[in-house]
Amino acid sequence: MTDMKALFAPFSLGSLELNNRIVMAPMTRSKSPGGIPGEPVVEYYRRRAANAVGLIITEGTTVDRPGASFDPAIPNFHNPESLDGWRKVVGAVHAAGGKIAPQLWHVGLARRPGTGPNPEAPSDSPSGILPNGKQVGEPMSAEDIADTIAAFARSAKAAAAIGFDAIELHGAHGYLLDQFFWDGMNRRDDRFGGGLEARTTIVQEIVKAVRAEIPAGLPLILRFSQWKQQDYSARLAGTPDELERFLAPLSDAGVDIFHASTRRFWIPEFEGSDLNLAGWTKKLSGKPAITVGSVGLNSDFLGSFMGEGSEKSSLDGLIERLEADEFDLVAVGRALINDPEWAAKVRDGRFDELSDFNAEKLKELV
Repeated sequence: MTDMKALFAPFSLGSLELNNRIVMAPMTRSKSPGGIPGEPVVEYYRRRAANAVGLIITEGTTVDRPGASFDPAIPNFHNPESLDGWRKVVGAVHAAGGKIAPQLWHVGLARRPGTGPNPEAPSDSPSGILPNGKQVGEPMSAEDIADTIAAFARSAKAAAAIGFDAIELHGAHGYLLDQFFWDGMNRRDDRFGGGLEARTTIVQEIVKAVRAEIPAGLPLILRFSQWKQQDYSARLAGTPDELERFLAPLSDAGVDIFHASTRRFWIPEFEGSDLNLAGWTKKLSGKPAITVGSVGLNSDFLGSFMGEGSEKSSLDGLIERLEADEFDLVAVGRALINDPEWAAKVRDGRFDELSDFNAEKLKELV
């Protein structure tokens, strides 16, 4: 049996001190009516903190733009009632011995017209186009972009005031920030568009604005991905050199940790190397990296949306990569939805108590 010591080694960066390397991945649950995280959400996160999860990254929680959300039951991070709810979440997680970061989110053009808490609002996007080139809206104006940058900064300031231990920006999966990264949806001819480095400009400015509003030692995490919900085969970077060109300006702007989102953590990112996306990210940026993608399970998340389960799988390959220092932290998604005690069971060697993922668990907060 593989020794789990590497997974339960402490990790520290700035003011963040973790007991182990397990991160609860951000997973949308849509269980916050009116955008307010209530007692079921408080207890949902508390249970994971009480069962050996080192760092919880919350489900995506939206910033203060009218079109930032596509579901009124997704929590927001700007209304006073919602911030009070998050304050209770933080208190419960800390009382249970855990650490927590909010994932600040804007869905962009992933939002269908007429949805969300402000159905009358237009959907923000870099160019108002879908990946197939179809024009479905207007590009964001310079004023819209400035307001979005300010909205992220306000939410980050509130997170620091509430007592969160880190902050994550959602720059992955084809949502707004990723839409700016991706040439499939960013056809702008101003400074927010153009080549790969130029397409990172809005996120550079968000990072700088956030850093100006939070304590210097509070870690700022950026989640990014190659794949998009609009195109699972999409890639921001086809080579290590392109990935380095993408990461460098974001790192220089003030990102402390990169959360490299993949669907299966064991898949090599580029030919000629076994390194996955997190491994390459750490190697090229010199910054800590979080790996994610079907940890503890044998198939990716796509089937779960169609009611498919997934069999549990060995952690041996994950531990080998962690011991080799390919990445620093390991984000766990569906396995932690399935079982709030997953991390504690792994820590204690109770592998026979681990179970297959049941997609029915997505329907409730367990």
